[in-house]
Amino acid sequence: MSFVAGTTLLAVVTALACALPGTFVVLRKNSMLVDAISHAVLPGIVVGYFFTHNLDSPLLIAGAALAGLIVVLGSEWLTRTGLLTGDAPQGLIFPALFSAGVILVTLNFANVHLDTHAVLVGDLNLAAWDQLIIGGTSWGPSYLYVMLSVLVLNVSFLAMFYSKLKVTTFDGQFATSLGIRTGLVNTAFMFLVSLTVTAAFNAAGAILVIALMIVPPATAYLLSRSLPVMIALTALIAITGALAGFWIAYVLNAATSAGMAVFYGLVFVLVLALTRLAQRARQRQRRRTPTVAPA
Repeated sequence: MSFVAGTTLLAVVTALACALPGTFVVLRKNSMLVDAISHAVLPGIVVGYFFTHNLDSPLLIAGAALAGLIVVLGSEWLTRTGLLTGDAPQGLIFPALFSAGVILVTLNFANVHLDTHAVLVGDLNLAAWDQLIIGGTSWGPSYLYVMLSVLVLNVSFLAMFYSKLKVTTFDGQFATSLGIRTGLVNTAFMFLVSLTVTAAFNAAGAILVIALMIVPPATAYLLSRSLPVMIALTALIAITGALAGFWIAYVLNAATSAGMAVFYGLVFVLVLALTRLAQRARQRQRRRTPTVAPA
C-alpha cells in the first residue's frame, strides 16, 4: 500500500470513528463536553506513554480515556450538588487537567518526548508514517488498524445499544420508567467517546478532534428529520470531508487534519445558509398563500 493511499484511508477511518458517536453527542447537546474530554486526556496520555513508550498502545488509550471520563463524572457530580449550573463544572475540571498535561510535556517529564504542536492539532501524516510490514509487504499505517479497531467498536456499540441510546437521548425520564439504567448507559457511552477522542489524538490533537466528532453530525442534523437518516448523512459527510480535506491539504502542503476541519466548517456554513434560505422561502410562500374562510 502506498503512503498516500494509506494516509487517505487513515483519514477516512478516523473521520468515521469520530463522527458516528458524535451523532448522539450532538443530539444530547454535549458537544463542548467533547472539547473538555479532549483536553483532559492529555495528562493521561503523557503518563501512559511514560509506562508503555508507545502512543498506539491499547493500554495507553484505555488509561487516557479514563482520564477523559473523569471530566464527565466530575461534571455530573458537581451539577448534582446544585451549587454550579450550565457548563461551569467542565470549566473547572478540564483546564486544570489540560494545564497539568501541558506542564508535563513542556518539562519533558520523565523523558517523554511529545511535540506540543502535535498535541494541540495533531499530525495525521506523521501518524501514518509507521507502516505495518508483513512478509516484506506494506499493509498501510500501523495506526490505521488502531483506528479501524475503534471504528468497529463504535459501530458494534451503537448497533447493540441503539434503542437504549435513542430513548435515553430523547426522553431520559421515559427511559427510566422503562427500567433502563440511564446512568449506566450514559457513562458507557461517554467512555466510548473518551476512548475515541484518545485514539484519534495522534491524527487530530486536542483541538481539531472536536471538529471531526461534532461538525459532520451537526451538518447532518440540519438536513434530516429522522435519526437513521442523520446517521447515514453523518457518515457520508465524514467520508467526503476526509477525502476532500486530505487532498486539499496535499495540494497546499498543509496539515491534513486542519484541511479536514476547514472543509467540514465550509460545508456546515453552506448547508446552514441554504437551510436558512429555504426557511425564508417557505415563510414567504405561506404569507402569499390566501387563507379561505370556511363557509
